Amino acid sequence: MPQVNAFFDPATYSYSYVVAEPNGCAAVIDPVLDFDPAAARTSTHSADVLIAFVNKHQLTVDWILETHVHADHLSAAQHIAKCCGGQVVTGQHVRDVQHIFANTFNIADDFSCEQKHFDRLVADGEHLPLGSLDIEVIETPGHTPGCVTYLIGDAAFVGDTLFMPDYGTARTDFPGGDARTLYQSIQTLFKLPGQTIVYLCHDYGTDTRKTFCGKTTVDEAIRNNIHIHSKIGENQFVRLRESRDKTLSTPRLLYPAVQFNMRGGRMPPAEGNGRRYLKLPICTD
Repeated sequence: MPQVNAFFDPATYSYSYVVAEPNGCAAVIDPVLDFDPAAARTSTHSADVLIAFVNKHQLTVDWILETHVHADHLSAAQHIAKCCGGQVVTGQHVRDVQHIFANTFNIADDFSCEQKHFDRLVADGEHLPLGSLDIEVIETPGHTPGCVTYLIGDAAFVGDTLFMPDYGTARTDFPGGDARTLYQSIQTLFKLPGQTIVYLCHDYGTDTRKTFCGKTTVDEAIRNNIHIHSKIGENQFVRLRESRDKTLSTPRLLYPAVQFNMRGGRMPPAEGNGRRYLKLPICTD
């Protein structure tokens, strides 16, 4: 079983993870780069805490795993790779996300939807070595077309696919998202052994739960998840999910995060004046 260490970013309610095996091989999952949109400035404080942990325990980072193109925080994947090594990995259907948003931001001329933005793109059922352990890739689309879960021993890192049982499931109203697809993806996760620990990318708490946990189990999700427990069928889930999505506001960092994260954690290329820009498409209707 892997040793899992969680790092919580209260600014975005995000969890990042360092997953290690007995020989010191490690994977970093969904690292966060701090970003102040008002100042248009990034910082590495959150990621540096994670890096300090890696160095303190003399871990060797083999992989930096992204569960999907995040819409609520910027990825620190490139900063981790520069400081600790490791290949930056995400699911192969990130190409679909890149294609959608290349059109949104009108960047077809300077953005190529190719694997070069990540060191490796992985497919459903693919395996990555992690010392004495194994990382299995499970495609879990629905929130985005490119979402994947990483199964390492008894631990499943599900990104935004599931939240805490009292909070529910991921939204599906982003371009390329689909509630019915999400339902099927979660059913795949529900076939894992019940004691599998489900590590989440976010925990927002609730009105009655003020503490943050960031993990649950497959059994607990099947029994108690308010959106998709065992007595909720596919059509009921789709109606519930689509209805709830209509009430949700746009994530505060959506446009900066997507432009950054679909490039594997890099800023857009510099323009003629040597400066880099994040675009903001304007809605006029």
